[in-house]
Amino acid sequence: MTMSLTSSAESPATPPYLSGNYAPVDHEITAHDLPVVGEVPRDLAGVFVRNGSNPRFRQKGRYHWFDGDGMIHALRFEDGRASYANRWVRTWAFQEEEKAGASLWTGVTERPDFTNPRGAFKDTSNTDLCFHGGRLYSLWWLGGAAYVVNPISLETSGTETFGGKMPTISAHPKVDMVTGELMLFDYKPFPPYLTYAVVSPGGELVHKTEIDLPGPRLQHDLAITERFTLFFDMSMQWDPKLLEVGKTRVTYLRDRPARIGVLPRHAPGSAIRWFETEPFYMYHTINAWEEGDRIVLVGCKIDAPVAFDPQNPAREVPTIGFLRLEPNLYRWELDTKTGSVKETRLDDVLTEFPRMDNRALGRKTRYSYNPRIPASAPTLLFDGVVKYDYEAGTSAAHSYPAGRFGSEVVFAPRVGASGEDDGYLVSFVVCEATGESEVYVLDAKDVTRAPLARVKLPQRVPTGYHAWWIPAEQIPATA
Repeated sequence: MTMSLTSSAESPATPPYLSGNYAPVDHEITAHDLPVVGEVPRDLAGVFVRNGSNPRFRQKGRYHWFDGDGMIHALRFEDGRASYANRWVRTWAFQEEEKAGASLWTGVTERPDFTNPRGAFKDTSNTDLCFHGGRLYSLWWLGGAAYVVNPISLETSGTETFGGKMPTISAHPKVDMVTGELMLFDYKPFPPYLTYAVVSPGGELVHKTEIDLPGPRLQHDLAITERFTLFFDMSMQWDPKLLEVGKTRVTYLRDRPARIGVLPRHAPGSAIRWFETEPFYMYHTINAWEEGDRIVLVGCKIDAPVAFDPQNPAREVPTIGFLRLEPNLYRWELDTKTGSVKETRLDDVLTEFPRMDNRALGRKTRYSYNPRIPASAPTLLFDGVVKYDYEAGTSAAHSYPAGRFGSEVVFAPRVGASGEDDGYLVSFVVCEATGESEVYVLDAKDVTRAPLARVKLPQRVPTGYHAWWIPAEQIPATA
């Protein structure tokens, strides 16, 4: 099935994040038995889903990559075959604009219009995906409704509010695959600035608490261990002097330490313990775990996250609007006895959107798979993926062919997998010049090998954000 919806045409002044492979597509497609170069492993069974920004109508004012409506692209693997589908997330805002036939909101780089009767901010649900308790949630980075999406048809079927207790949540909740619990959070520019909750395997919200912060923070991600949840009070934040006069601008406070907060999973927010460390900002964690009296955290740290800051290093790196992207792999060790923090830079290569074997989240892990960023690119692109071995202290990379760029990878354990890297890496890969789009299937044990399979897609897949792997045995029979 193919559905065509008209989208805004490009103009001579098209912003970089609306041109090339950032340009939106206007067809919703379902296609089966896709052609394959190589062979899809028969023990690869499940659905690979990825979210991203795909504006139905061009936002009013300046366009930012984060403004576009959420669109999910999916590959289902079954018996050595692959099928593709893509659908917009039918948010309330999307449906309102469909009725109007035009954009009804300004973008995130414009001053919020608080006179807008529909609300000052548009929840695009374009950022993240999370699968828990048999339900696939589409989420927004600024904290919006958790939209429920069918993992096979990709049709939107309403929102999940967890009994009305969490009407909005942020992107990047964490699923403990061992206990089945879901840890989620919401942050706001007004009190309470940070709210944390735990959801049972059956979808019941069993714990909710507020965490006291000195002001609004840009809390993009969290991390979990077996017993704790980690939060961040980082040095990129709203300018406190401007907030006092009712204005907003993001700044980087180099003279203000960052803090990592450790909270027992089901404890009240007042029980949080803060660990001070060097100033930094981090979009995405990889994992955290406990080693005796220490808590180990691994993620991608940025030391100079605001573009156009005169104190930034004199080198060109990718940017997204006012955001400067120069992330490196770091490890933090929090000593719960002394309160000290040891910080170690693990690699000079720029990597972000890191993933690992979700089955081991919160436990000590050996590997992660980090998309690699070419420093010379003006926009966010991934020219390969790096496999890090934290035990051996080594790395290996798979480089995409020249002019082809990937997306966030997922680790897909093979059917009957017995080890942490016993499976496959799956990612969209697109030719920038032609728009030819494929899904690569790589051997997670040896990422340097040529792709085991390159699945040919029926249309271009724009560069997007976050992805999830849903094993076949977890897909509800009614999906």
